[in-house]
Amino acid sequence: MFADSDNPLQISATSREVQTHSPKLLESLRQALFVRHYSNRTTDTCCSWVKRYVHFHNLRHPKEMGEQEINAYLTHLAVAEKLSSSTQNQALSVLLFLYRHVIGKEIGDIENVIRARKPVRLPVVLTCDELKALLVLLTGERWLMASLMYVAGLRLMECLRLRVQDIDFSRNEILVRDGKGAKDRITMLPESLKKPLGDHLKNVKSIHDKDLAEGWGRVLLPGALDRKYPNAPAEWRWQWVFPQEHRGKNTKTGEEGRHHMHETIIHRAVKDAVSRAGIVKHAGCHTFRHSFATHLLEAGYDIRTIQELMGHKDVSTTMVYTHVLNKGGHGVKSPVDTFITGID
Repeated sequence: MFADSDNPLQISATSREVQTHSPKLLESLRQALFVRHYSNRTTDTCCSWVKRYVHFHNLRHPKEMGEQEINAYLTHLAVAEKLSSSTQNQALSVLLFLYRHVIGKEIGDIENVIRARKPVRLPVVLTCDELKALLVLLTGERWLMASLMYVAGLRLMECLRLRVQDIDFSRNEILVRDGKGAKDRITMLPESLKKPLGDHLKNVKSIHDKDLAEGWGRVLLPGALDRKYPNAPAEWRWQWVFPQEHRGKNTKTGEEGRHHMHETIIHRAVKDAVSRAGIVKHAGCHTFRHSFATHLLEAGYDIRTIQELMGHKDVSTTMVYTHVLNKGGHGVKSPVDTFITGID
């Protein structure tokens, strides 16, 4: 939130009068995002962009600005801050949302707003040998999470937010709830991971039972389910598959409980393993997902099946992985090689 001195609604006397009847700018933005079921992380990012936009224009209220100021800000991001096109476009999307859904003001012809051209990048993909070399350097929960991200095509946060009830051992399925775009999907659970995952859940169950015996063991539930089902937060099926090591205290309720493991833990573990394995590719947690889709294509699975497993809204997103089906330079013999062979 803006501090009182930074609130654009308090800059002028007229604004002070309006403030008594209107919520603050960022509060209105958060409400607009909340009713559209955007995540907390997305909401925080949007508020950050709006604050930067307002501060760039010396605390002028967005109502007083429009297309010209947006262009000036985007130019600043590109020229002065040298941000990538995707970051510029993210800022533009936030500002357009602000004007359309919060302020209710048209900023003119959107086509006149400068949009950065997004470069076409191919995803980083690890070979099977590189994956083996990487995974062998991970142990325990880190190994299990990395393996799940690869064999099921999970995003990092999708993996961390898995709950016990999302694992179906009998059907060899994993249910990804509220994935990107607020979509559920079903992906695979390979036989090779059923035993280590089952053993891991036994350990988590013992920790949960101990927490319950000590009067804790409740987790946060999505939406208002905890009000509808007061006992559900303590039920085993709602517990995180990968809970954090130590209990934390809910500042609102004062109760102790365990959130899921923080993403920085697995980020650091994978980064360290990549370095120790001698892999020079710019690989991270999301590389497991890229490798999953690419290896399925190489194995001959159809693009529509892979689209469903990846949870892509449009098949064109999945098509980026078809680059592995093109021989490219592998199908051409260099004239240098021919020349050297001829000399021999």
